[in-house]
Amino acid sequence: MEYTTLGSTGMEVSKVCLGCMSFGSQDDWMLDPDEGRELVERAIDLGINFFDTANTYSSGESEEILGDVLAHYDRDQQVVATKVRWSGAKEHRNAVGLSRKTIEQELEHSLDRLGMDTLDLYQIHRWDYDTPIETTLRALDDAVSRGKVRHIGASSMWAHQFERALDVSDRLGLARFETMQDLYHLTYREEEREMYPVCDRENIGVIPWSPLAAGYLTRPHDEFTATERGEHELDYGTPYHEGPGSEEINERVEELAADKGVSMAQIALAWHFQNDNVTAPIVGTTSVEHLEEAVEALDVSLSESDVEYLEEPYHPVPVFGFD
Repeated sequence: MEYTTLGSTGMEVSKVCLGCMSFGSQDDWMLDPDEGRELVERAIDLGINFFDTANTYSSGESEEILGDVLAHYDRDQQVVATKVRWSGAKEHRNAVGLSRKTIEQELEHSLDRLGMDTLDLYQIHRWDYDTPIETTLRALDDAVSRGKVRHIGASSMWAHQFERALDVSDRLGLARFETMQDLYHLTYREEEREMYPVCDRENIGVIPWSPLAAGYLTRPHDEFTATERGEHELDYGTPYHEGPGSEEINERVEELAADKGVSMAQIALAWHFQNDNVTAPIVGTTSVEHLEEAVEALDVSLSESDVEYLEEPYHPVPVFGFD
């Protein structure tokens, strides 16, 4: 395993972050508690110390499964991140959003499900257009002051919104966002224009979600819907595999994988590991084998010409994932 510093937090995290959205019973392809335990335990064996979940994943089941496993390990060695914005185990009017009431209630619920007194990274899952950012940041700053949260982060949003939030924190002397969890992979690179100049300037740790394009970059494009997860993404309306250059990028990933004797997923992840914009991609999987494969991708070397070859077919596409 390789490790890196997560932005301005100073925390040392594995360059593979295990995403835990697949834990729970919300969809048929998700992992039950025993299967989730097997995956987390193998992740720790492989040196992964960074785990990302959310209160809304399977209505809190993901947090429960992750917390139950980590309770058997040295908590000091793990870096755990979760999120708030959408409803958790309970659905009601104040279970959604980024008001002080919602943040304080959902944080307590998340800590209880995770079995923790303090959360390493608490992230807003999206922007809340109904709550002033000053209100949200004051509530998050209080959580830091009370020792409930060590660091705060944000997820997919417009760069001007992120800059506004950082400015409010600086102006009011509040805890500021130190990480950005956004959509970024070979067939969706809009963040290179939109968000990453801000992250670079402000020393923000970047932890992209869906680095394998929800599986689109793991198999030939005409086989994308061969799995339940692929069908789920089509139902969800995920458009990033429909860009004008996506099929050619997919074919070039397949070609390079064959040349190097590795999998397509390993080529796509190697691109992340060598990308100066990225701190640690969030790898979500339901397979121990695929997890091991992801870690092995740290040893896959891409030359400058390889990277240029993979990136060359890309064309700008509409921004996705902010809502």
